[in-house]
Amino acid sequence: MIELEIQGLSPSREGLLIEVGRFVMANGFTLQRQRLVQDPHGILLTMVVRGPSRGRKALEAALGAYERFISFQMFPYVEGEPKPHFAMSLPRAAYTPPPAPPTVAPASSVTPPAAPSTNTPAKAAEAVAASTPVDASESPQAPPAEPEFEFIQPTPRPSAPPPTAVVATPFVELVPLGPDEPAVEKMLSTLERDYPKIVPQLLLLQQSVAEAARASSLALAGKRTGSWVFQSEYLLDDGLDLRDAIERLGVPALHALVEVDQEGSQLHIHDSPLCTDGHSGCSFFGGFLEGLLGPAIAPGSMSIFPVCCRSYGADECVLAISD
Repeated sequence: MIELEIQGLSPSREGLLIEVGRFVMANGFTLQRQRLVQDPHGILLTMVVRGPSRGRKALEAALGAYERFISFQMFPYVEGEPKPHFAMSLPRAAYTPPPAPPTVAPASSVTPPAAPSTNTPAKAAEAVAASTPVDASESPQAPPAEPEFEFIQPTPRPSAPPPTAVVATPFVELVPLGPDEPAVEKMLSTLERDYPKIVPQLLLLQQSVAEAARASSLALAGKRTGSWVFQSEYLLDDGLDLRDAIERLGVPALHALVEVDQEGSQLHIHDSPLCTDGHSGCSFFGGFLEGLLGPAIAPGSMSIFPVCCRSYGADECVLAISD
């Protein structure tokens, strides 16, 4: 068995996790974790999958032919050594606008100096005429003075603010911790009284434990809750095959908690209240089904893993169950 990290760049996110998850399942791999990040280049998908080494080339070929990937990379996953996404935008330096041009002062009106007088007969005649008294009524009216124009300088435009540098959220892998058993026991202490209205207690459990212990704590709470439901309501339903157990036990029991549809060996959970704001609560439903279906199916192993989760941008949460 090998673990691989898949990094892909896609122009859109709708249904992306479901479609890539189907490629993963079809080639014998199981999904360990996934993440979607919005970036100026597009949607950055990161997946960690586990499966047989012989299936690597087939999975790589399927992803290479996937038309929604602009590009992708796949390489061995090393625990504790997260790699930045190959298509992540790098922070850009802030833009500094050039200084505004200096303001030009308005041009002032300057009266040209009078031309020097010349002693010519025409000028002498004009001088004599000017000295002769003339009736004011017969004198021609002087033309009105033309107004002086003021030149209005345009107001300089304010410089554009520098663009905000866009920094994509890096993919940070937490080291998973074991379940917080005291917190789980506290949540289960009122199970007989509150079931099936236990969503508020589950939300409180999510908030009260460390982030790295959230998935394992929810899985433990789900497994113990599923076992209790089987003992209370389905104790006589045993020896079933997996398909019948999902249809007769899994779907009705989950309906008491969330809205769910069955498609073959997959369960589609709509509007999960535990899967919001980048925090997946699918581990509770996986543990719940494990505790519920495990005692009912014929001897054999059962594997439950999330194909996609609405907390990472999918339209719904999908759990795949296989034997």
